[in-house]
Amino acid sequence: MFLPLTELESLGGLPGIELGQVIEMLSVYFLASLRIGAFLVSAPLFGSRSIPIQVRIVTSGVLGMVVMGLVDVPSPVSFDNLLLLSVIFTEIAVGLMSGLIMTIWFAAVVMAGEKIATSAGLGFAAQMDPESGGQTPVVSRALSMFMLMAFLGINGHLIVLRVMLDSYLHLPIGQMPAFGAFIEGGIAAAGSMFFAATLIMLPIIIVMLLINLSAGVITRSSPQLNLFSFIFPVNMLAVFVLLYLCVDVFGHAFSELAMTALENLQITIGAASYG
Repeated sequence: MFLPLTELESLGGLPGIELGQVIEMLSVYFLASLRIGAFLVSAPLFGSRSIPIQVRIVTSGVLGMVVMGLVDVPSPVSFDNLLLLSVIFTEIAVGLMSGLIMTIWFAAVVMAGEKIATSAGLGFAAQMDPESGGQTPVVSRALSMFMLMAFLGINGHLIVLRVMLDSYLHLPIGQMPAFGAFIEGGIAAAGSMFFAATLIMLPIIIVMLLINLSAGVITRSSPQLNLFSFIFPVNMLAVFVLLYLCVDVFGHAFSELAMTALENLQITIGAASYG
C-alpha cells in the first residue's frame, strides 16, 4: 500500500540524492580529473598510441576519484563563468606541459638512436613509428623501447603519478601557476636532451670514427681497393656488437635519465606553485 505524497513529505521526503547534488558532484569530479587526464595524454608511455584511448579514459577517471579523496576540490558553482573557463584551461595546460617536459627528456634516446643509425649507415633501415607518425630508424625504436623498460623497471610510472597527485597539494585547483616555470623547465629539458643524447651516442660514434679513420689509411695505402665493399658491412657489424656490449651501460644510463626527468618535473611543479 502506497503512502500519500503529503505523508511522504512529513517523513522527510524521498531518500536519495537530489539532481542538483548529482550535477555538482559530477562537475567537481570533472574538474578533478582534468589535470591528470591531460598529463596521461601527453606523457611518455601513458600517452602511447599503442594504449587504447578507453584505457586512458578509465585511468584518468580512477585517478580523478583519488584526487577527490586527496584534496578539497572547489565546486565549479563557486566560480563565475569566465573564471571557471580560466580554471579549466589552466588545469589542462598544467597537465599537458608536465607531460611534454617528460616527453622531451625521453626524446634524448630517440635522438641518440637516429645519430647512431646515421653514422653506421643504418639510416635506410627505418620503419613507420606509430608514436611519432613518421619514419624512425630501427635502432632509435629499439633504444626507445629499452628506455621505457628501464622506466618501468624503476617504477617510474608510479613515481610520476605520485608527483602529479602531489601537484594538487602544491598547486591547488583554482590557483594560477607561474607558467614561466614550465617554460623554463621545458627549455632546460631541451638543453639536457641534447646533452644526454650526446653522452649516449658518444662511445659508439667514437668507435665509428676510428673505423672510418682506419679505412681512410687503408685507402691511402691501397687506392685500388674498393672501400665500400668491406667498410660498409664492417660498420654495421661493429654497431650491432657495440650495442650488445653496451646493454648494461645503457640500462644504468637510461635509469639515471628517467630519475633526472622525474626530479626535473618535480622541481618545475614546485617552482610553478610560487607564481
